[in-house]
Amino acid sequence: MLTEISGQKLTTEQTAYLDGLFAGLRNRGLTFSDVEPNPAAVLRTPPTEDLIPEERIKRELHPLDTYPSLLQHAASNQAPDRENTFRFKWHGLFFLTPNREAYMARLRIPGGRLHSFQLRELANIAEALTTGYIQITTRANLQIRLIQPKDTVEFVRRIQGIGLHTRGAGADNIRNLTCDPTSGVDPNELIETLPLVESLGQLILNHREFYDLPRKFNIAFHGGGSIPTVEDTNDIGFKAVRVEASTPPVGLMSTHGVLVTEEIASGVYFRCSLGGATGHKAFARDLGVLIRPEEILEVTSALLRVYITNGNRNDRKRARLKHLLESWSLERYLVATETLLGRPLLRIPAGATWVAPTVTPRPHPQVGVCPQKQSGFHWIGANVPVGQMTSRQLRRLAEIADLYGSGQVRLTVWQNFVLTDVPDAFVETAKKALARIGFGWRQSNVGSGVIACTGNSYCKFASADTKGHALDLIRWLERRLELDQPINIHLTGCPNSCAQHYMGDLGLLGTKVKVGGESVPGYHVFVGGGFGDRQAVGRQLFTGVSATQLNTTVERILKNFLRHRTPGEAFQTFTARHDLRQLQELLGDET
Repeated sequence: MLTEISGQKLTTEQTAYLDGLFAGLRNRGLTFSDVEPNPAAVLRTPPTEDLIPEERIKRELHPLDTYPSLLQHAASNQAPDRENTFRFKWHGLFFLTPNREAYMARLRIPGGRLHSFQLRELANIAEALTTGYIQITTRANLQIRLIQPKDTVEFVRRIQGIGLHTRGAGADNIRNLTCDPTSGVDPNELIETLPLVESLGQLILNHREFYDLPRKFNIAFHGGGSIPTVEDTNDIGFKAVRVEASTPPVGLMSTHGVLVTEEIASGVYFRCSLGGATGHKAFARDLGVLIRPEEILEVTSALLRVYITNGNRNDRKRARLKHLLESWSLERYLVATETLLGRPLLRIPAGATWVAPTVTPRPHPQVGVCPQKQSGFHWIGANVPVGQMTSRQLRRLAEIADLYGSGQVRLTVWQNFVLTDVPDAFVETAKKALARIGFGWRQSNVGSGVIACTGNSYCKFASADTKGHALDLIRWLERRLELDQPINIHLTGCPNSCAQHYMGDLGLLGTKVKVGGESVPGYHVFVGGGFGDRQAVGRQLFTGVSATQLNTTVERILKNFLRHRTPGEAFQTFTARHDLRQLQELLGDET
């Protein structure tokens, strides 16, 4: 018999109420032994001795609950131990040891949209608390480096003060959500994706369950705009399509196994692909459904929950969604998703007719000047060499956005930005202003397609100075050859492939090379990668080219390509029609 709660004796009224409650339960044949345990409690308290270290660390203390520890470390300017190094990534803070005894911070900027007041404060933060440099990432995001432990709390506070976040920017979380950087202004788009991404970002921010995935997770949207978002390289990729009114009825299998049909109305839907991870040589595969825009949040949540429940938590090397889909069929994943939704999704019918976006192909469309759907306005895509900016450039960019645009810029997955809403009368002035601060608006068939990861200056995994070598390579090639078609060159420092070397026309993977008995930075060379309509995984052409030989090696490859190709042939097409032995002979020729 219950007689007290928390040391306080029950009153007569409380005792009588509980007696009646328990009697009613007994009359229904129920006892407390019939009650299922709290599922959340079961999930949070498994036997820790059976867990791999990362899962044990998360179970012993959820990383989102480590803010008091962060306060303590900041107060004493203390470096984190191994476990807190892992947990602090949930606050967007990455301790750089052994390269540096300081943090890198990664932000969350859904859709990559930034306003001028945010740019100014980011410049101030970078100057006051870091090196003064800011880097655009391949997830249309920003990274800021060399934050001392004592400054971490102030850094996070100031970031949140301008409406941005660092929460869940690394480790076992959903990374920055990407979409069309010209959403809402692009005359070619089928649908605006930025509102969907910002709504999804808010949903993730407010649901704790999305901060304990088996491993990292990427989501991207493409609404048919001019600039590719490489959605097929993500764990979940959504691509907009327009359905003709004549589309036949589609068969749906309900959760009760009853086959029903539904007429698909004309309009814009999203196709969904799963399992992209180009660092693992995998592109996302189409799930075979059509998703209405108003369903996106609910469907994405269900797709995520299936992965959270069934992803591999025993082997970090096999924990991505790609690996789950190696043992699960896409149909099984779809059925599990529909079970959570409580309804079937629209299956794509045989013979469905799509209206393709009317995009006129442009070389490196992320750079250049284009008219908006709003009459009398243009957007300007500016080149940011390897994505690196100074606080002075960022502050000046904010001023240009206010003077000649609507006060906003959009970051892209190509490590550059787009300035939107520039009136016709201000286009020439804005172009000159951007060029004066180092952001050229002219597309280059070489320079506009070079992207590079952080490199070994700050990343312990990287084997080479990718950003430095990329800048040298751009200068070298632009002085020595002229291409009549664009080429993408991706430099990544390690097999994690943050710069996605497998999908570049030329992919350069950092490694160590023996030269004269000494280990020096170098690269493996891959050719023939692509994405979207040119989807392909690059093949390794050469092994272990030292960094000192990189410029001449790439120059020789491209000059031999120009010599041996058919008239007007693209680099990827040329590499695809030759086997590796032939390519090594043709592209490695030193004559």
